[in-house]
Amino acid sequence: MFIAHLPAGYIVSKLLLNKKNVPKVNHKALLIAGMLGAVFPDIDMLYFYLLDNRQHHHHQYFTHYPIVWLTLLFGALLWKILKPNSIKSLLMMLFAFNGFIHLCLDTIVGDIWWLAPFVDQPFALFTVPALYNPWWLNFFLHWSFALEVIICLGAIVFWHRQRDIN
Repeated sequence: MFIAHLPAGYIVSKLLLNKKNVPKVNHKALLIAGMLGAVFPDIDMLYFYLLDNRQHHHHQYFTHYPIVWLTLLFGALLWKILKPNSIKSLLMMLFAFNGFIHLCLDTIVGDIWWLAPFVDQPFALFTVPALYNPWWLNFFLHWSFALEVIICLGAIVFWHRQRDIN
């Protein structure tokens, strides 16, 4: 995924925040935490370009390990159980959940090491054939990019409808 992580994070966060049992306290902070989580796994791009000199696929870094995001999510859930009134646990929960959603979206056409660090085996639902130069053109001209556009348009429609309600 190239452009749909943030819009997907917006949609997921808004849907979760619209539940009746979510406190309305600091709704904006909760939304921001969720959207940050949606893009945070790609923070490894800084290391990829600045330090690693593009020697390894950036999905092989720990920020793209599902076990990291599941551990964060489990920790946030445990925190919420132990301190039911904690807003910080909700922030962490939304952050971690959207980080995990990021990996699910990446799995559509991007390799994700779902069993890392225990098994060095990437998984992807579909493969993008290398037909064009530069490399990113292969992704923009692949059918999966239409899915990204749909997610982006969905976020715009969702935002517009939410704005009309308020």
